[in-house]
Amino acid sequence: MLAVAAQGATEGPFAWRSAGARMQRAYGAGRLTLATRDGATVIRECYQEAGLRIRMPRVEPGEALEAVVINTAGGITGGDRFILNVDAAPRTRAVVTTQAAEKVYRSSGGIGRFDTAITIADGADLAWLPQEAILFEGSALERRLDVEMATDARLLAVESVVFGRLARGERVDHAYLFDRGRIRRGGRLIYAEGLRLEGGIAAALSRRACGAGAQAAASLVLVAPDAEGRLDAVRELMEPLAERGVEAGVSAFDGLLSLRLLAPDPFALRTALVNILELLRGPIPRVWSC
Repeated sequence: MLAVAAQGATEGPFAWRSAGARMQRAYGAGRLTLATRDGATVIRECYQEAGLRIRMPRVEPGEALEAVVINTAGGITGGDRFILNVDAAPRTRAVVTTQAAEKVYRSSGGIGRFDTAITIADGADLAWLPQEAILFEGSALERRLDVEMATDARLLAVESVVFGRLARGERVDHAYLFDRGRIRRGGRLIYAEGLRLEGGIAAALSRRACGAGAQAAASLVLVAPDAEGRLDAVRELMEPLAERGVEAGVSAFDGLLSLRLLAPDPFALRTALVNILELLRGPIPRVWSC
């Protein structure tokens, strides 16, 4: 489990800013249940509430079902709350992604949260591929991912974050980020990750042991019976990444492959991530290229 803390001048998230007047907050909830019919993956239930929407683009016959999660609020700010549940029945195949990068705006008080819970049954294959979260100066975000999967199920999961929009010369000096992920296979915890950045994020990321000047970071996890067999191919793809300024590391053990990426250029990191995803699962969702 990884834990990194960057403290500001005072204690606690947003202690440097007094809470403003109470403002309207965004809320959204979604529930997606998958099943099989005549050998194809279909939607058994699609529940949408308030600011969260789920759309299913048309895919070619034989391809995995694709679901796109849309935040109609246009981003996340302090006090917003979003909840997503995905339930993949036996032998279903699907990829769940997001419409665009999630913008996390300056908070006037409170923390925005996005909680995702995924259940993957026997023989099911699910890819959780949200696009990156972009933190703005003064933003506050907590993300939680909890996965319960059967022993022979497959999972490919990605979480990435960008610290400011580089093209606009933005720098994230003060913000709050808490990222937490848990994966259980056959009822046993096999993966636990936690990242906490608070206060002086830019200063923390400039340190060699934390980010070495990174402006973007990503974590990728593949849980599958053949995960260890993909290790050499992933490492071969990673070899030229250093020339583009992307620092990467990967390891595999007991049916789990874990990869981390850091880069001072968010576009270089995204390009590297896309190449790795295509290697591991084939074509990525079309919304990634928009």
